[in-house]
Amino acid sequence: MKRHQGNLMPFLYFCLMSTTKKLIIIAGPTAVGKTDLCVKLAQLLDTEVVSADSRQFYRELAIGTAKPTPDEMQGVKHHFVDSHSIHDYYSVGDYEKDCLAVLATIFEKKEVAILTGGSGMFIKMVTDGIDEMPEANLELRASLMTRLETEGLAPLASELATLDPVYFAEVDQQNPQRIVRALEVCLTTGQPFSSFRKNQKAERPFTCVRIGLERPREELYQRIDQRMDMMLAAGLEEEAIRYIDYRDHYALKTVGYKEIYEHLDGDYDKEEMLRLLKRNSRRYAKRQLTWFRNQDNFTWFDAKDETAIIAFVKQHVSSC
Repeated sequence: MKRHQGNLMPFLYFCLMSTTKKLIIIAGPTAVGKTDLCVKLAQLLDTEVVSADSRQFYRELAIGTAKPTPDEMQGVKHHFVDSHSIHDYYSVGDYEKDCLAVLATIFEKKEVAILTGGSGMFIKMVTDGIDEMPEANLELRASLMTRLETEGLAPLASELATLDPVYFAEVDQQNPQRIVRALEVCLTTGQPFSSFRKNQKAERPFTCVRIGLERPREELYQRIDQRMDMMLAAGLEEEAIRYIDYRDHYALKTVGYKEIYEHLDGDYDKEEMLRLLKRNSRRYAKRQLTWFRNQDNFTWFDAKDETAIIAFVKQHVSSC
């Protein structure tokens, strides 16, 4: 079955590449220390970093998405950071196509590339692909997006639950992009979105080296709490207020923004807002860890053990 493969010319080159090309995947929960490690590895391997974080795409959102700053990047090129606007519709399938094209350009010059993030589904789409779906119905999508803006997510989710209860039981029911795309397919084809999902892995012309980062729970939770304090000091609440008109956008319905909006709605006071920001960030990290550990194909390291991680990477790229 065909897969989304990106622009034609990068793909043609991509297909001719030797499978000795290595994609180093650095995954793990929020605040575990992925950015620092990736920059060190990129400098060591003379390569570039590709972000697989579903919120760092959006240029309007800087503080709440914990984007690497120019100082933190240390001159290492990072792709898919500030690459899109919150006004753009950007799906997992779009990311797969674009990411493969970017990797093709990197592999024209380099033997190794680095993919990093905490969004497991985005990483999986790059490594395994997604099933071919019907062509986008842009007119219907625009209509659904208008409904989303005027009616909210609940009516669309309810309609999807009726048309495709199988997929609705699996999908993140608070993710408007996935709800809209699935509903678009159902209405366009008259068939459930789930009927197109075959879960067949795509062939990739590179070898994946998967590394998971972890820390002792209390240490990770302390880092998460400290990061949230730093975000608030840097103006997270002001950033959320600046984009309050877009609060129904998926990126703003996530941890770090929704708690602020609920506080502004009068649901709770600022002290409770801070408690929930930290608690929900810790819970999000736990879900991330659970997802990656269930993949059964990651080698796990304590994030502080950079010597062992670097040795492991060198071992796997020595054949390049």
